[in-house]
Amino acid sequence: MPTQAKNAAIEEISQRFQDSSAAVLTEYRGLTVAQLTQLRRSLGAGSSYAVVKNTLTKRAADQVGHSDLAPLLTGPTAIAFIEGDPVEAAKAIRDFSRANPLLVIKGGVVEGRTVDAAEVSRLADVEPREVLLAKLAGAMKGNLTKAAGLFQAPLSQVARLAAALQEKKEAAGESLPAAEAPADDTAAADTTPETTDAAADTAASTD
Repeated sequence: MPTQAKNAAIEEISQRFQDSSAAVLTEYRGLTVAQLTQLRRSLGAGSSYAVVKNTLTKRAADQVGHSDLAPLLTGPTAIAFIEGDPVEAAKAIRDFSRANPLLVIKGGVVEGRTVDAAEVSRLADVEPREVLLAKLAGAMKGNLTKAAGLFQAPLSQVARLAAALQEKKEAAGESLPAAEAPADDTAAADTTPETTDAAADTAASTD
């Protein structure tokens, strides 16, 4: 590939990393064109699934601060670049891989944070929006302003807030009622009790 074409490809991949709410790296060896088309459609409008060259993707990842993706860039690689809620896309990829074991989830980037394959799977297991919102409504004890904003928040953000509220309650020596306690597998590694109120305010203002 000529140098100019390589540079253009690197820039395109870099831009996709920056524009996407999530990017899931997969190995697609053995899948048919029809199966890959099915996967693309399952990701939803605005998202894409593209076969990439590992060497060019490493350089693109370096440019956008994701050099730690390098160990994942081996073998035939395709990336699902997600626009919109990464939880729903993670569910689509997880479900497709269960039906088509030749698709191997390697890991990726979710909302700017590098994750491994296990974290992608945990994201896919996040409870439905309605369940999480019901738990948060109880945890917030009637704070309607914040609760109303959560109906417009991305599902992954709702999940993180549910986990953060539970951690804050536990740190204070309290516990939520069993019906309201957020599931452990929705916790995000970068959320701490001290930042919960700020995160909740951010979610409340999300359009």
